[in-house]
This record gives sequence, structure tokens and C-alpha cells, in this order.
Amino acid sequence: MKSRGFNISLLSIGSSLTALLVIAGSSMLLPSQVNAGSTQGLIAQIPASATVIYVNPVTGQDRSGAGITAEAPYKTITFALSRAQSNTVIKLAPGSYTKDTGETFPLLLKPGVILLGNESTKGQGTVIIGGGYYTSRTFARQDVTILAENNTTITGVAITNPNQRGTAVWVESTNPTIKNNTFSNSAREGVFITGTGNPKIENNIFFKNQGNGVSVAKSAQGEIRNNSFEDTGFGLAIGGTSTPLVEGNQIIQNQDGLFVSEAARPILRKNVIQNNKRDGIVATIDALPNLGTDDNPGGNLIRNNTRYDLNNSTRTNRIVAVGNDIDQKRILGAVDFVAATVTPPAGNGSTVFQDVSTGYWAKAYIEALASQNIIAGFPDGTFRPNEPVTRAQFATIITKALTPPAKRTAIQFKDVKSNFWAYGAIQSAYQSQFVAGYPDGTFKPQQEIPRVQALVALANGLNLTANNNSIVTVYTDAAQIPNYAVGPVAAATVRQLVINYPIVQQLDPNRQATRAEIAAFVYQALVTIGRAQPIPSPYLVTAQ
Repeated sequence: MKSRGFNISLLSIGSSLTALLVIAGSSMLLPSQVNAGSTQGLIAQIPASATVIYVNPVTGQDRSGAGITAEAPYKTITFALSRAQSNTVIKLAPGSYTKDTGETFPLLLKPGVILLGNESTKGQGTVIIGGGYYTSRTFARQDVTILAENNTTITGVAITNPNQRGTAVWVESTNPTIKNNTFSNSAREGVFITGTGNPKIENNIFFKNQGNGVSVAKSAQGEIRNNSFEDTGFGLAIGGTSTPLVEGNQIIQNQDGLFVSEAARPILRKNVIQNNKRDGIVATIDALPNLGTDDNPGGNLIRNNTRYDLNNSTRTNRIVAVGNDIDQKRILGAVDFVAATVTPPAGNGSTVFQDVSTGYWAKAYIEALASQNIIAGFPDGTFRPNEPVTRAQFATIITKALTPPAKRTAIQFKDVKSNFWAYGAIQSAYQSQFVAGYPDGTFKPQQEIPRVQALVALANGLNLTANNNSIVTVYTDAAQIPNYAVGPVAAATVRQLVINYPIVQQLDPNRQATRAEIAAFVYQALVTIGRAQPIPSPYLVTAQ
């Protein structure tokens, strides 16, 4: 099957990765706008022969004789790096590593050094924040948090560079391994690869970086596998003559999923590229992404992007896309398209949705509830985990999951007629005190439910309480919790109903809850009442 579109006018965004991202003095690309794979099998093993240096920003001291044990650590990564040689592991205690705690940026990770935080949580609680000037051989002056040299490893940390045009990790003609980290809220991107860089970037979360998750430029290569790119400018921006392998990633809810420019030739395999705000993949200038051949099918699931799933805006190139699941009506430009039905690999659950792939943070919760017919997917085989949930839908899920007994008499809401599809569920959820109406006598069934309302509903309906409401200070945005909700949120926190992805300390109380988040909250409610077994998750809030 072939799809041949008409000539396309160039996008309003710029045409070159180089021009857009890193010319000294330029502004960031886009205004401010996340599912990484399992860490199993990717946890770094400390070599038996390695020297271990311990760092703790609270209890440490940068002095001779320290750093040898966790009980007598150094205070700063900066000082530890000045002492580190090849085959050294710098083990970071939880805490914040910033200019205020004594760090000097950028941090130069010497050849053969491993920077190790907490891999099992992808660095939640082990945070490096800041940046400093670095003169790149290929892109002039940059603002960088960490410079990664050859044969280095960065794993189990959360890194943010909030400075103007800030990059968290800079890779220039080196081959570091970057895995099991969280890159969020940097002013430009999480990782920048340039020169002849050839890194391995695996199982990381890239979330709310203002420019891009990962940028690849010049003649760089590298393997970018099993990462989550969410809610950023471009999930990945790939330019120059670079040829990275991009495989098995979740690329969702960005401005564009991938922006491929200049003469880049990335190889794209087995990615889920969905629900991006403009296009799934954009190719421009002389770019030619490899989306699969007869001998090596692409296996990408590229659907439900707002404008186009695949936008070939190049001058003359024809893209070959064999063995991908793409909506043909959302292909623009010259594309030789051979369709396939792509189902992401099954996990432990018995119910598989096309858009809930292995490693997705809420996969286990979604599949557990789906297997009990508490929640369901859509006729096209998707679950649409990032779509919002209405109050009527929430009431229905609560009723199916918890079968709650009535505690008060029914009420007739002005805007819920007896023939409304969720009438019975709303009545049940109201009578069991999981939900309530508004003072004007309405229920507002089509209103999208915020996260805080969902947690309040579960806490109230299950009669959960907390001895001390100050537990909510575990959240960095606790001030955003409405006064009426502080007690119930405290109770939900103590009883471990709260799952925060991708930043466990960020509640985001007033943001609309997604289908995935509601699945996680409701599953945890079932655990609380003894009707489900706990599912281990690095995003479960466990504060007591």
C-alpha cells in the first residue's frame, strides 16, 4: 500500500536542529508545555575491584579522610569527582545536590567513573539541580549540569537544569551509559548528544523539559531504548547527519513526538508514538527516518496524534515505512507505507492494550482492573491511558470496583436524569459517600475530575483518616491542596493510595486525573481493603 501526499508547506517551527537548539545566544525552541521500561536487568552492579566514594549533602564533609564510608561521606559531588579515578563509583545518598549545598557546575564525570543514586526509583529523592557554562567544540558556549566522558555511567539520579538554555547531560564525542534516571523541568533538554557521541540511553523518564527530551546532532549515533518522553517540546529532536537507534520508547503528549531535520537518518523501531499535540513524526529538509523495511519491519505504533501521525515535509525524500501501525489518513507527504497491526509485547497482565506497552508505569494496575471488568478499553484495542476521566465515569469505576454499601438515602441531581447511562452508578457512589453533589443541586457528570477530588472521594468513602495532616508536606506542591482536601489527602497518603508519576513528591492536585492514574488510585484502594495484592512501584508514596 502506498500513500503519496501533496507538497507540504514547511512547519512554522524552524527547519534545522542546529539553528533551533544550540547556536550561542539563541532562545529556547518552544515555550513550556511521561513511561519508561522496567529497571529489571539494568541495575548497575558495582565492580568488585571498584573504589566506592560516598557522598551525602546533609551529613558529609569535604575533607581528607572522608568519603570512605556511608557514615563519613563527602558533602559534594564536586569534591568527590576531584578525588575520583577510573573505576570509581560515586554513591549518592538521597538529597538535593545544588549550588547551595556546595556544588560547582558543570560536573565533569571523568572517564571510567560511575555516578550512582537510587536506580529502583529512577532517582526520585536523589536530585541534582543546577548548571554552569561549558564551551563545546561543536556548539560554542552551553549551560550544562553534567559533562559525561568516555566509559562513564549515570544512573539512579534526577537531574534538572533550570538555567536559560539549560541542558542536564552533555555528551560530546563520548560513549557514556545513561540509565534509570529522571530528567525533568530543564529549560532546554534532558540529554544533548553531539560530535561523534555514541551513548546508551536506557530506561529513563524525560518529562516537562521545555525544549526536548533528547537532542541528537552532528554525526552522533547511540542507542536510545525503553525511555519515556512526555509533555515536552519535541520528545526527540534529531539532526545533523546523525544515525541513532531509537527503539522501544514511549513518546506521548509532547508538542511533536520526533522532529527529524537536516540529513539525519535515525532508525526507529518498536516505539509507541501517540497523543502528541501536533505530529507524531516530522521529517524536514533532507531527513530520512528509517521506519522499517521488508527485512526489518518498523514495529512502531504511531496513532492518535492531533494533526499527523507521520508528516514528511522534506524537499524530495520519500520515506519507506514497512510494518508499522499508522492511521493512513494521518500520513502527509511522500510515504511508501506497508501497514501492520502492532501490539506492544505483553506484560504480566492477561489483558493487553495497544497503547499500554511493557514498562508503562501503570500497566500492572490497568491490566489488573481490566481483567476484573472494572475498567475497559476501546473498540480499536487501545486504553487511552492519558485521557481524562469524567465524574460520571469515576462513579462507575468506584461502583464496579468497590461495590460499596449505602450509607445515606439517594438524591435526585438536577442534571442526572433517570435515563442517563451512569444514573445507577452515580446514585450508588453518592449513597456510599464516595461522591457528593454541588450546592446548586447538580452533579456535573461530564466534568473532568481532578486528582485531588478522586483522592478525597476514595478517602471519604473508605473512612480513612490520618493522625497528623502535616504528612502532606511530603509533596513539594502541598500548598496547592485545597483546604477541604488536606485531611483526606493526608489519609490517602498514609494508607498508600497515592501514586505520583513521574515525580513521586509532586502531587499535582488540581490537574485532571488520567485514566491511568484513576486505575492506580482505585487499585491501591482495593489493596487497602484487602481485596488486591500490592504491586511494587517506585511511584507509590510511602511516607508515614
